[in-house]
Amino acid sequence: MARNHEVSKRHPLLGTDGELVEPGWSRSLIQEYNRSMIKAHKWRIKEWDYYLVLSDSFAGAFTISDDGYIGLQSVSLLVFDGVPWEHTETVLNAFPMGKLSLPTSSSSGTTTYVDKRLQMKFEVTEGKRHISCHFDNFYKSKPFECDIILEQPSMDSMVIATPWNKKHAFYYNQKINTMRASGFMEYDGIRYEFNPRTDFGTLDWGRGVWTYDNTWYWGSGNADIDGNSFGFNIGYGFGNTKAATENVIFYNGKVHKLDDVEFHIPKDSYLSPWKFTSSDKRFEMDFIPVLDRAACLDYKLIVSDQHQVFGKMSGTAVLDDGTKISVKDIMCFAEKVHNRY
Repeated sequence: MARNHEVSKRHPLLGTDGELVEPGWSRSLIQEYNRSMIKAHKWRIKEWDYYLVLSDSFAGAFTISDDGYIGLQSVSLLVFDGVPWEHTETVLNAFPMGKLSLPTSSSSGTTTYVDKRLQMKFEVTEGKRHISCHFDNFYKSKPFECDIILEQPSMDSMVIATPWNKKHAFYYNQKINTMRASGFMEYDGIRYEFNPRTDFGTLDWGRGVWTYDNTWYWGSGNADIDGNSFGFNIGYGFGNTKAATENVIFYNGKVHKLDDVEFHIPKDSYLSPWKFTSSDKRFEMDFIPVLDRAACLDYKLIVSDQHQVFGKMSGTAVLDDGTKISVKDIMCFAEKVHNRY
């Protein structure tokens, strides 16, 4: 059964009891996040800004996060041509617990992390997002640089407010897709230039209080299809989705809501072909993997097993009015992640 309650009126995200006022999905951050309203201990609060900027040939991913008892700041460079490869470099911080002062909204402000080795900034200006980064000794003793602009005209996003089956636990998340990308990344004498006609950025903005042990599935992609901006966000495993899922299609700045989407991941290898099906038959895709950005950490208390798989997707997406969009070989990603932290 579809679970698609849309929140349409502006109000505080949390009540005085620290619980979600209105679980559901919305097209913007109309539920107002206020860290001081959270009733859980501050070491359980998780806040992050994650950008992925993707072309057919390469990508960059950038994270600034405060996950309570650990901060995780990371940069990934991914190259798909030839023999695909990637490198992710991470800086860990002990017990940030709010010290990074991440903005309470994605629509304004600056998210910054600075130490002797890494300087990274996400700045929101009128109709644009600016990602800048310098990372010393990023890989093989060589630095990484980037300066990227994402265009964000007035557009819908995907926002979801989801409870967990535990007191004071919630997940508040926004995905902004189809932001046309320009600028560059530079590493080892190679300059990777983004073209706004074909390349896009996505923001994953999250705030909340999570339970300790979770497995989730998430997929996202963008493309220009005959001059029209197209994107999708699919996923599950993030808390109790009785009120709403986060499955949507983006088309020329408008959100089209989907029901349930299932990831069919091969048991033999993450690099074997996948399939995606939807309960409403509006998102039916084949996925040919190119690169598995796999990471496994085991610090006993903190365990993470991640497979973020990049590849090309083909199939059919159906808009709210029944219009069928033919998707052919768009570069995107889908992931399965198990975390205990």
